[in-house]
Amino acid sequence: MSQQPEHHEDELKTFMWVVAHPDDAEFSSAGTIARFAKEGKHVVIVQVTSGNMGTTDRDISSDELAKKREGEETEAAHRLGVNDIEFLRVIDGTVMPDLSLREKITRMIRKYKPDVVVTHDPFRPYAFHPDHRGVGLATHDSVYPTARDHLYFPEHLASGLEPHKTKEIWYFGAEQPDLYVDITATFDDKINALQAHASQVGGRDDLAKMLRERSKEVAKDQPFELAEAYKTVKMRR
Repeated sequence: MSQQPEHHEDELKTFMWVVAHPDDAEFSSAGTIARFAKEGKHVVIVQVTSGNMGTTDRDISSDELAKKREGEETEAAHRLGVNDIEFLRVIDGTVMPDLSLREKITRMIRKYKPDVVVTHDPFRPYAFHPDHRGVGLATHDSVYPTARDHLYFPEHLASGLEPHKTKEIWYFGAEQPDLYVDITATFDDKINALQAHASQVGGRDDLAKMLRERSKEVAKDQPFELAEAYKTVKMRR
């Protein structure tokens, strides 16, 4: 892992991915997730939508697609060694970075108490998908200050969920990443996980070749062959 010198990886034990659609975690980060799981870190995936609009198949209903994609995500996560998957079931394509979504994400942060939250970079210029921007921004705002300060969502306290101070937030898909994770040893795990998403990548014979080339390009200035990259922000304490 290539990183800033002040970063202490051994202090980071629990990582939470908050993503818009089933397969977003795998396309962006499956090599990292597999590596961390193998290293004994606790990884959680919070799935904001169930991807119930993402198809060209006119013979499947939205409800059927949601069920199918949740099953695919569960299988993909298990292939990566992840057992904690949360489905928030916001309707695909309707994500708004509002207080309602912040409450849902804050609840997950307070439940799992991650050291690092990983999500879409909402600040990347010309990011196309509104759900990606919405999830990234709502997650950013949930980490700080919402999850940290007890007066936000007092009903959480009443249910036993205490405020939590996340140490860092990592953004994938960033224009200027500053952390590169070596996924050379877990690239095959990434492909195996993505192949669980049959509704999205079924029949893609070029998937491994395409992603290997992309991962090699990300790692071009690093001392390893394949990488996934993130922009990291250390949170105010």
